[in-house]
Amino acid sequence: MRPVNFAAHAESIPMRFSDVFRLSLFTLGRNKMRTMLTMLGIMIGIAAVICTVAIGSGGADLVAAQLDNLGDNMVWVEAGGRNVQGVRTGNGATKTLIPEDAVAIRESVSQVAKVSPNVDGHVQVVSEGKNWGTQFRGETPEYLTIRRWRMNSGSMFTSKDVEASSNVCVIGQTIVEQLFDGADPIGKVIRVNTLPCLVVGTLASKGISVTGQDQDDFILLPYTTALHKVAGVSWLDDIYCSATSADDIDIATKQIALLLRQRHHLRADAPDDFNIRHPEDILNARKQSAETFGIMLAATASIALLIGGIGIMNIMLVSVTERTREIGVRMAVGATERDVRRQFLIESLVLSLLGGCSGIFFGIFASAGISAMLKWPTTVSFVAIFVALIFSGAVGIFFGYYPANKAAGLDPIEALRYE
Repeated sequence: MRPVNFAAHAESIPMRFSDVFRLSLFTLGRNKMRTMLTMLGIMIGIAAVICTVAIGSGGADLVAAQLDNLGDNMVWVEAGGRNVQGVRTGNGATKTLIPEDAVAIRESVSQVAKVSPNVDGHVQVVSEGKNWGTQFRGETPEYLTIRRWRMNSGSMFTSKDVEASSNVCVIGQTIVEQLFDGADPIGKVIRVNTLPCLVVGTLASKGISVTGQDQDDFILLPYTTALHKVAGVSWLDDIYCSATSADDIDIATKQIALLLRQRHHLRADAPDDFNIRHPEDILNARKQSAETFGIMLAATASIALLIGGIGIMNIMLVSVTERTREIGVRMAVGATERDVRRQFLIESLVLSLLGGCSGIFFGIFASAGISAMLKWPTTVSFVAIFVALIFSGAVGIFFGYYPANKAAGLDPIEALRYE
């Protein structure tokens, strides 16, 4: 009997890709439980990556929102500490920061666009039998621009109100809720300690800050009113400035420092009696930390994908061993090495992609659940979903290639003899 030339016969009857694909799906369907368990590893890995990226992105977005709420290129000049017999007091203890310093900064530092002197403290506000303990801030109308704060109703007090030390105020949403129970407060008179003030506007809500403070629990007064009629002082607690651009913040900081040292007659070896802070630097650092934390979480979750890929390789190697005789029969009737390799690669790829798609849906729902339970914002990134899908396909090809190559390299005669 003449021996069969498998190679020649195989080349004469090539299998179409659609046939190989259909056969791969049929083979996977024969072992549904094993297929599902193999997909589970990839599904968990993809879901973990999407969840961790969503948590990290949500944290970064939260800090970015706080950064936007913080102000417009803000430079914060704060009263400094004093040295009393060798003991340094805390910030805000000096009384050398005065309204004239704010005027000098506005007129002398070209890199500063807006300036608002600030004096603050605690007050009790009363309206029609209701009262609330809150913070007052004495400012100028420029405060809204510097802090990127919008009005909710009414209007901001004017520069004329500042010049005249008028008894007018703008209140935050927390005070609106505590004193007016949702009623319109515009035109109402409230008592700030013992000072009657006309409510001319309400501020839009900014909610809770990253430090957990209620940003809407305060009352705005003209700084002259706050200085002379509420606090009873002549010095400032802070001066809020807005640089002309983000690039000018450093230059503005240096110019302000030189100007204040000159105005306060400080010796060359004397420390500053003020502090200049950049709140944006702090929040930018927090944002970078959140992004780094998200990357670390995603890298850790990727280990689950690696384990899932190893699971695919393991199952495919088992499948090659179980189907050795089947492979020999297929080669005997015309299947080429390429057909066999493609079949096992497609099986591996389908396993990985089905697991990846399931993991994407599970990851999206899990992210929403985490956000609802922990009250933490999560942002599902479409880029992360796309990358996760591509990565799951790459895992299937990478971990499926060796079993596919091993199956394609079987000797047909030996495969037919395999028991």
